[in-house]
Amino acid sequence: MTPPVFAHGNLRLYLLALLDEQPRHGYELIQALSDRFGGTYSPSAGTIYPRLSKLEEEGLVSKSTDGRKTVYEITDAGRAELDARRHELDAIESDLTDSVRRLADGVRAEVNDAMRSLRAELASAAREAKLAATGASTSAAGGATKLHIDSNLAVHEADLVLNEFRQQLRTDLRTQAHRGRVSAESVSLLKASLARVRADVLASFVDR
Repeated sequence: MTPPVFAHGNLRLYLLALLDEQPRHGYELIQALSDRFGGTYSPSAGTIYPRLSKLEEEGLVSKSTDGRKTVYEITDAGRAELDARRHELDAIESDLTDSVRRLADGVRAEVNDAMRSLRAELASAAREAKLAATGASTSAAGGATKLHIDSNLAVHEADLVLNEFRQQLRTDLRTQAHRGRVSAESVSLLKASLARVRADVLASFVDR
């Protein structure tokens, strides 16, 4: 399991700090957190609203209705708690920045390693196909030459497919990371899926 981005009690303090800047509704708090950390952390509504309800129960925030939106505002009691713990905010923000950076770097490294492994296997298979075609040329030079050309074209096409897949997947990962949805389970699923793809591709390199 991926560890939580905020340590116990820190998200509560950070929400008070955001509400001290100005009243906000739930989505604005989520967006403010995402913007504050460059999109690398975006909490879900299921994370934010229960904590806002708890803060309201404790009298640290109040809420009012603005049309169909519920707006939260820090109370004097909430401001007093924030002032008493304001020295903790810089440390929290520093820890968060390090945490989300490590998560993003880890995902990128896992994806890059998996793609390098897959490309290496395809290159090795291509070399084996080339050697096989060269050996066959002694008895069927014309047919072997055609096989060699077809094999090289197939490898080139496979390389284009891999590059396109890598670019698309990196875009998808970054988009989901901005929403806080990329986890260690996501990386494990990616590695397992790529391993299955590699096995299927290698299984196709059989004599027909």
